[in-house]
Amino acid sequence: MKNTKGLLMVVLAGICWGVISLMIKPLNEQGLGSLEISALRTIFAAIMLFVFLLIKDRNALKIDIKDIWMFVGTGILSLTFFSVCYFYTIVNSGAAIAVVLLYTSPVFVMLMSAVIFKEKLTPKKVLCLILTLAGCTLVAGLIGNTTALGLKAIIVGLGAGFGYALYSIFGTFATKKYKSLTITFYTLLLAGVALAVFAGPAKLIKQINLDTIPYLLSIALICTVIPYIAYTYGLAGMEAGMAAVLVTIEPLVGSLIGIFIWKEEATAYKIIGILMIFAAIVVLGLSATETGSTKKENRCASGPKNSKTTE
Repeated sequence: MKNTKGLLMVVLAGICWGVISLMIKPLNEQGLGSLEISALRTIFAAIMLFVFLLIKDRNALKIDIKDIWMFVGTGILSLTFFSVCYFYTIVNSGAAIAVVLLYTSPVFVMLMSAVIFKEKLTPKKVLCLILTLAGCTLVAGLIGNTTALGLKAIIVGLGAGFGYALYSIFGTFATKKYKSLTITFYTLLLAGVALAVFAGPAKLIKQINLDTIPYLLSIALICTVIPYIAYTYGLAGMEAGMAAVLVTIEPLVGSLIGIFIWKEEATAYKIIGILMIFAAIVVLGLSATETGSTKKENRCASGPKNSKTTE
């Protein structure tokens, strides 16, 4: 049951991230660029979560200063770094290429997890990884695309995937000691400050008005606070590599929204790509529920671990 709940939380995170175009398009129409949207969504999300914790659970705001490296990892090395690389790739190489390079992240997660956490790189994981990468390539419409990429574009695009992967790595360390609410708040806080520097504080302030606030609140809650809490919660109960593949339901959901809401073309390649991503998620999901081989269950089997910061 615990394993299934964690799996569903990771999938929920992917779904919430996948609906982001519903907020981004209106904000774009009001003159906000990708980096400005990312900075404001992160800042608004951090403020919302801070107010919530201040009222409901002030203990969740307490951290040990020697653990700040974990949140620097999730907030700056991951969220900020991948956002900057991702937006650079979107501007210079196109959104489709940016999505595919971003979703090389499961490769990085699995390789780093095998070294750092000794997670097994099984044939089933490799198969699901191949299905995911191929599916993302098809969904993004890269088949038949003759656009030539320069070395810099490839490196920066892969940097987005690597940065995205770092959340799973640093997040795994953090979940051993802190609640998902605590991890999410400090991730958003540090990322919000860093992204504000990149985007320009004065420029961001000018973008906040009665027309943009409803969308900024929506993107902060639905596409930031909820999915980061859900993903972090799920990450505490399963292997990082598995979580990284499961969350690739995001481009699947985004593609479906594009087809049914924004009336984008539903090509055969895109449909096949959607099915491939879905197949990888189902295979890993069934594997997780059948074996019950999660890190959270292993920790429970070895006895409870006390932590002042999680009480």
